[in-house]
Amino acid sequence: MPIDFHAGFWINNPDKIIQPKLINRPIITSQPAKDTFEKQVQISTQNIDKAYDGIKIEKKSFGKIKKTGENAILYTITNKNGASVDLSSFGAGIISIKVPDKNGKMTDVTQGYTSVTPYEEAPIGHAGGTIGPCANKIDNGTFKLNGIEYKLECNKDNGKTHSHGGSDGFDTKNWKAEVLKDGVKFNYTKKDMEGGYPAEVKASVTYKFDNDNQLHIIYQAETDNDTILNLTNHSYFNLDGAENTQEGSVKNHLVKLPNSTKYTVVNDIAIPTGEIAPVENTRFDFREYKKLSEMNPSGYDQNYCLDGYDGKKMIKAAEIKSEKTGIKMEVSTNLPGFQFYTANNLGKSSQPAGKDGKRYEKHSSFCVEPQFYPNAINTFDEKPVLKKGETYNREIIYSFKVEN
Repeated sequence: MPIDFHAGFWINNPDKIIQPKLINRPIITSQPAKDTFEKQVQISTQNIDKAYDGIKIEKKSFGKIKKTGENAILYTITNKNGASVDLSSFGAGIISIKVPDKNGKMTDVTQGYTSVTPYEEAPIGHAGGTIGPCANKIDNGTFKLNGIEYKLECNKDNGKTHSHGGSDGFDTKNWKAEVLKDGVKFNYTKKDMEGGYPAEVKASVTYKFDNDNQLHIIYQAETDNDTILNLTNHSYFNLDGAENTQEGSVKNHLVKLPNSTKYTVVNDIAIPTGEIAPVENTRFDFREYKKLSEMNPSGYDQNYCLDGYDGKKMIKAAEIKSEKTGIKMEVSTNLPGFQFYTANNLGKSSQPAGKDGKRYEKHSSFCVEPQFYPNAINTFDEKPVLKKGETYNREIIYSFKVEN
């Protein structure tokens, strides 16, 4: 069962204190030789967008999935500048993002692991995974749709809430992959009532990494009946470099949330009360750059509302900078809100070592998770309902640049 170290409690009173060709690479040394690949996929390079000209895509084994005996596959998209993104078929997740720092050194800015095993057997906070069918929490694991009540697994808050699709969510599935001329598309079909969610849903996540170091994550889905769907990515970032695993290592980051003048007020288990409050004069106010160390010392695990949301246009959710490396990350989306989380509950003794051989500690990273609001199906007007005949089409862009 996945171990979710996403905080179950948060303060509810803020005034108190990414033209390819596919190359087969050797398998990772920890895997048996039978995992090697023999087939090379041919990809058309005609009519490729100039933003993706010169990219290459490689694949290799990421290890065997114990539960199914399948191989997880690791895909690497490298742009013409040498920046790269590693993606796993297991969980359709991000394993690493390497971008240049102010000195031109390629720096891995995402936490993760060197094989599929930790993701399957001891998943830590859904690291890098595609979250679904419904991201964030559903109170009491219960919702009504078309007059029918559905009951989901309550895997969080001592059995009081359903979180991130449950213990058998989308980040625990081995998605089928399709290599495109400009990226990688992962596909998964959820069966009717799988995980307690109604309808068969055909979902896809497409990753495109362009020559401006922008990682586009495109979510699409269709359903054979009405259902709920709320997809996001759960990567953990440290712009000083993912090797900075020590407690508090993210606290010197500068954070700006330029289009969030409001946030959702929550109860003692982080379920929104329905009230939407202004950030002004609270610890949630990041409308201008502020250093994390100067704000709430307990960290953040809070849903923010995006001003001007209409479900179509992309809105900038976050700007986050490292003074140490000069790396600046921007996050844009056409979803209504996002969870800003500072890894408040990493550092547990049960965690495996990360890809640098060290355990990721508390406040060693941050997440920006665009989403429909938590428990929106029960509380807010903008609900994550996907109807039969409609197409789910949402996007997240993680952009990276250098500011000296």
